[in-house]
Amino acid sequence: MKNFLLYLLAALMLIGFGSCSSDDKSADNLQGSEIPAPKPDPVPDPEPEPEPEPEPEPDPEPEPEPEPEPDLPSWYQPAVMSTWQWQLQGSINTSYNVDIYDIDLFDTSMQQIAELHSQNKKVICYFSAGTYEDWRDDASQFTSSDLGNPLDEWEGERWVDVRSENVRNIMKERLILAQNKGCDGVEPDNVDGYTNNPGLDFSAVDQLDYNIWMASEAHRQALSIGLKNDLDQVNDLVSHYDFAVNEQCFQYNECTVLSPFIDAGKPVLNAEYKKIYREDPDARDELCLDANNMQFSTLILRLALDDSYRDSCL
Repeated sequence: MKNFLLYLLAALMLIGFGSCSSDDKSADNLQGSEIPAPKPDPVPDPEPEPEPEPEPEPDPEPEPEPEPEPDLPSWYQPAVMSTWQWQLQGSINTSYNVDIYDIDLFDTSMQQIAELHSQNKKVICYFSAGTYEDWRDDASQFTSSDLGNPLDEWEGERWVDVRSENVRNIMKERLILAQNKGCDGVEPDNVDGYTNNPGLDFSAVDQLDYNIWMASEAHRQALSIGLKNDLDQVNDLVSHYDFAVNEQCFQYNECTVLSPFIDAGKPVLNAEYKKIYREDPDARDELCLDANNMQFSTLILRLALDDSYRDSCL
């Protein structure tokens, strides 16, 4: 029995020793084989630097707005079929019951104009814008280079060069004189020199430029302005002028050319000089019927415009 116990004890000891040896070997094995280190995460490629955003171009500076044109003063606009009297010579007969008197700028005094205004009449002041007249107060201001051929049948009168700055300055002073005297408007005569024989090398284009300039200057002086004859340029000038003054369009069958004025609500002040209109009542009646149908303000006068004869179709 004692021996059995000894054997059992020895066996148990052997079993324990073997177990320890196995554990030691395992430990040795663990220590002898190195555990591989984990692979590092791959370094990411550097992100590309973002391209800088282009700086926005500065807004263009706004162009300066043009300064507004100064407001022009208002001026008289006569009505279609206005009644009128036209007298350029002799003592002015102020007794006619009409809307408008057309009289000479130089020969009419401020007092006469004021008297007509007191009768509720408008005053249009006549001057020649296309000729030199040797009896006018400002005749000495024209230079020899301003002057062209004499006018047929009008002694002491010569065409002027519409391109001349000096001529324009003289005409500007005449417009100022008209305003100072109290005229409501002006009738610049002889503004169709290019259709005549002025002895000066100006063209229709030069005449048109002069006539538009004249209208603008009149409006700057608060003056109404009438286009005298110049039928070839009516379509170009009707928007610049406030009325038309015409001689003998019925005699020469030219009146339809002036219809743009009526269409624009602007009157045509027409004068006829033919003797038959004074002496033949039927011819006069026929003339007036045509004139009234066209809404023209037609007078029958003598060429001298001296109030020696007057008949009105209105």
